Amino acid sequence: MKLLVAEDQSMLRDALCQLLLMEDDVDDVLQAGDGEEAIELVKTNSIDVAILDVEMPKKSGLDVLEWIREHKDLKVIIVTTFKRVGYFERAVKSGVDAYVLKDRSTSELMSTIHTVLAGKKEYSPELMESMISQDNPLSPQEKRILQLISLGKSNQDIADTLYLSNGTVRNYTSSIFNKLSANNRVEAARIAKDKGWL
Repeated sequence: MKLLVAEDQSMLRDALCQLLLMEDDVDDVLQAGDGEEAIELVKTNSIDVAILDVEMPKKSGLDVLEWIREHKDLKVIIVTTFKRVGYFERAVKSGVDAYVLKDRSTSELMSTIHTVLAGKKEYSPELMESMISQDNPLSPQEKRILQLISLGKSNQDIADTLYLSNGTVRNYTSSIFNKLSANNRVEAARIAKDKGWL
């Protein structure tokens, strides 16, 4: 089989590629140091499985996954050190075949490769747990206000829509920022969307 490994840390990428090439059923491993390079290699080669890091320069692993789903038919495994629920949810929505953490052995990664080639999915249990335990901290009223904030409404617009005073909307907004650890309105809306709360 032909694999693609896209990882911006060259030492890690080289080591992983060497280990994968030692496996009997791996014929070739192509390497990419960023997301754009990964897309170019997918365009010009017949690849069975793409193994992508999430955070890479130029385009992320999630961007590459979304591009592959639009243009090519191959299996995609995302490996990451980040247990971020937003990343995981975006990958699942985009049809990732496997989403696993980097702290695994080459034999475990080979097992994941065979799992996806057999048409099955694999997600790290730690990610499933963090996804389930991420409860929305916002009250129903805060959710309504954040929904209006995400539509670009001003405090006065929100006050008029929900029959509240401007000061009350301000209080709710600062409570939303605190609960989501956000610094501004745009960031609050993005965090809530990433977590699937909006």
